[in-house]
Amino acid sequence: MDTMRERFASVTSRLLDEDPRLAVVLAEIGRDGFADAARRHPHRVVNVGIREQLLVGVGGGLALTGLRPILHTFASFLVERPFEQVKLDFGHQGVGGVLVSAGGSYDWPSGGFTHMAPGDIALLDTLDGWTVQVPGHPDEAEALLRQAAAAGDDKVYVRLSMQTNAAPRPVDDARFHAVRQGHRGVVVAVGPMLDAVLAATEGLAVTVLYATTVRPFDAATLRATVGAADAADVVIVEPCLAGTSTRFANEALQDRPHRVLGLGVGHRELRRYGRIDEHLAAHGLDPRGLRERITEFLAQ
Repeated sequence: MDTMRERFASVTSRLLDEDPRLAVVLAEIGRDGFADAARRHPHRVVNVGIREQLLVGVGGGLALTGLRPILHTFASFLVERPFEQVKLDFGHQGVGGVLVSAGGSYDWPSGGFTHMAPGDIALLDTLDGWTVQVPGHPDEAEALLRQAAAAGDDKVYVRLSMQTNAAPRPVDDARFHAVRQGHRGVVVAVGPMLDAVLAATEGLAVTVLYATTVRPFDAATLRATVGAADAADVVIVEPCLAGTSTRFANEALQDRPHRVLGLGVGHRELRRYGRIDEHLAAHGLDPRGLRERITEFLAQ
């Protein structure tokens, strides 16, 4: 199976052939995947080199001319490093585009903390109007990318990852989808965390909701699901900074008594490279760690 990044390059290269409004802007990372597309569309595949602020500035400038820019690099270089440009060159200028990240929270551990961005979605939450999508499988990534490319002038962030679920799920709308039914509470699994959540909650009487579009947050489905359960207990498991989405769950349920637990990447920096699975275990995001924390929360 190809990775999400490989699927992104192949699908976006085809979209460039189909839609003359699209343009791709790179900052060195990912250029090999667009080599053929760059030869076919030299004026719509732009590599600015290792200049991430310029990456976003060029993307914003292309959007002002009427193009639909798709920007790509590691999340730490796409959201965190050029954050002021994202805020001003897209938000303040009132133009749209598609930011497609790789690397996630710790997809390349040997790259060190410079290549990790667990706080990317939380940072984008300080801005207005961004759609945020977190696919859990390459097929989902393709579907979401196609939607984002055709989304008029919307501002869309697509967070790709090396971590994937075994099988794709429907992403035909922005709703959370029920994967397992239960009455004891609700667990929301975001993107590539679904398989671990399903393993962790095996035998527990909880409803598991699957989310690939997390902004806007699907408050209606969460409210309806919590309303059908015996307990208004909600656990959100996401592959980014712990608690990133808990505010939105609390707002959705503000008129009823409830409890929310946010599980994700801890704030403590892990200074050993390790492997992805070791980072997951260290943050309690492997099935064993999730099981312990979810059962403890529900038992309180």
